[in-house]
Amino acid sequence: MMTSVTKPTGRRELRKLETRQRLADAAAQLFAEHGYDAVSMSDVAAAAGVAVQTVFNYFPTKPDLVLDRADDMLERSRRCVAGRDPALTPAEALGVQVHEDIDHFAARDVYFARGEFPAQSVESDSLRRYALQFRFDQAEAIAAAIGETDPEIPALVARAHAGGLITVIQAVTDRIGEAILSGADLAAVARKLHEDAEAALAEATEAFRAMKTRTATTVR
Repeated sequence: MMTSVTKPTGRRELRKLETRQRLADAAAQLFAEHGYDAVSMSDVAAAAGVAVQTVFNYFPTKPDLVLDRADDMLERSRRCVAGRDPALTPAEALGVQVHEDIDHFAARDVYFARGEFPAQSVESDSLRRYALQFRFDQAEAIAAAIGETDPEIPALVARAHAGGLITVIQAVTDRIGEAILSGADLAAVARKLHEDAEAALAEATEAFRAMKTRTATTVR
């Protein structure tokens, strides 16, 4: 599903994490075989050998099965920008995550990857609506982080810049999903994606630095 930074603490938390992962894996397998729209929560419960209520305890809605750990992802993005080295731009800080995500999906088993976020958000129109809402929230989180680190930048400008960064991230995700669904060579796609993402983020870096320079000039 989506990568997570949460780590278990204690035996009880470990058991909960294992159950959650078992449900997520069962859902990914079903989505890979039948597509997101054709799978119900009860199908996931049956595949995982648990009661339907157990699935809802861990994943309150069906999109949560694909948008797994969305809150962690938002916090990861926010913290990456808010805690970056002052010499780095938001694009440079987020670039590390973008390249890590490209490598992560390029190394995934293609069969299971078909049931995960990049592929299913391309294949299913209903899921895509939820995915775009998540990206909107992610842009808001990044904009808020820019507001913390660079308060001189107007909020609207920060939001526009964050939106541009999310456009790059979503485009990368879409291309990964399309490559998985088409059966393309993921390693070759990943190499090209690294190049294209680096170019797009470099442009965002230049734009941010120019924006900072203009802001500083205006303030003086």
